[in-house]
Amino acid sequence: MKIISVDTLVVDFYRTNLVIVRVTTDEGIVGLGEATLEGKERAVQGAVAEVAEAVVGLDPTRISGILYELARDWYWRGGPVIMTALSSLEMALWDISARELGVPVSRLLGGATRDRVRAYANGWFSGAVTPEDYAAAARRTVDSGFRGLKWDPFENFDLTITTPQLDRVLAQIDAVRSAVGRDVELFIEGHGRFDVRHAIKVAREIAQFDPVWFEEPCPPDNLDALVDIRRASPVPIAAGERWFGRQGFAPAIARQAVDFVQPDVTHAGGIAELAFISTLAATSYVGFAPHNPSGPLSTAATLQLGATLPNFRYLEIMATDVPWRPEITNERLVLTKEGDVIIPTGIGLGIELDLEAIARHPFTPHPLRMFRDAVFDIRPADERSFFNLGDRV
Repeated sequence: MKIISVDTLVVDFYRTNLVIVRVTTDEGIVGLGEATLEGKERAVQGAVAEVAEAVVGLDPTRISGILYELARDWYWRGGPVIMTALSSLEMALWDISARELGVPVSRLLGGATRDRVRAYANGWFSGAVTPEDYAAAARRTVDSGFRGLKWDPFENFDLTITTPQLDRVLAQIDAVRSAVGRDVELFIEGHGRFDVRHAIKVAREIAQFDPVWFEEPCPPDNLDALVDIRRASPVPIAAGERWFGRQGFAPAIARQAVDFVQPDVTHAGGIAELAFISTLAATSYVGFAPHNPSGPLSTAATLQLGATLPNFRYLEIMATDVPWRPEITNERLVLTKEGDVIIPTGIGLGIELDLEAIARHPFTPHPLRMFRDAVFDIRPADERSFFNLGDRV
C-alpha cells in the first residue's frame, strides 16, 4: 500500500476553522487527521502541503519511521505549525492502519482499559457576563449531564490582577460553585495570563472553591516560573496545551512543575507521542488530561487514547458547538448520566466526512484576541449540543 495524495479541507467552526487532513492510498483506504490551529489555519495548510511532498509514495503503515524521518529531516523543529502538520499526518496514518485491519485505533495501542472517560465541559458559558449569568449557564450544563465545568474567569488580564478585578473573579466562581454544589468538579483556566506573584495570589484565593486545578497560570515559555507557582500553590497545577512533543513535557515532569499534563493530540505530535508522554507522566504519578476543545477528529483520537491509557484522567470537550458540527461528520457521542463520554468502537478513528456539508461552511476568519477583548468566547446564537443526550447510559 502506498500514499498517493495528502490534502486538506477547511470548515468554518466555533472561534476557528477546522483543518481536516485526508491521506489517500492506492488501495482506496483514506485516513483522516485534524490540523486545526486557531488563527493560523492557512499557515498549517502550507505545512501540510510540504508534508505531502515528502510522503507521497511511502507505505502509510510505517508510521514510526515516517514521523521520525520527517522530524529529523526538516531543518526547523517543533513549534505549533510544524508540529500540528506532523500530528495530523500521524493521526491519519493510524486511521489507515486500523481501517486496513478492521479494528479501532485503540486495539493497535494495546487494547482498551475502559469503555468510557470522565468528561468536563468547556464552552458552556457562552454569552454569560454577570455572576448570575454564569450560575444559570452552569446549572443548565449540569442538568444536561456534565459533572465538570471549565472556564477562564479572568477577562483580558495581562500578567497582573488588581484587588477589584480579583473580587470580580471570586464572585463569579462563587456563583458557579453555589449553583452546582460541591459534587461538580470545577476547573479554572488561566490561559497563561499571570506572572509568578499574581498567579500565586490567584491560586491562594481560588483554593476556597476546591477546583481540580488551576490551568496554565503563567505563559507557557518559562518553566522556572511554573515551578515556582506550583511550589507555592495550594491548588493543583495543570499545563501543556502549548508544549510540543516529549521535549516539552519531560523537563516539566522531571522538575515537578505540574500535577496534570495537557498535551493536545493535534499539536503535540499525534497519537503515539501522547501515549509516550502519558508514560512519562505516569512515572511521576502525574495525571494525564489532554487538551481538546476541538473538532470531531481530535476528539475521536483523544477518545482512542482514553480507551487505552491507564492514567488518562479527564476528557475536555465542548458542551455545545456550531449547529453544523453533527452535519459534517458521523460523530455521535453519548454522555452518560454520570458525566462520562462513551468511547466509540468503530473502525479506525470511526469518523466519516460529509463533503457536501463541509462545502456549505467555507473558511471564515476568526481572529483570536484573548488579551484585547474582555469576552472572546462568544459563539453563534444558534449553538447547540452535539451529544446524544436522549440515549443516556
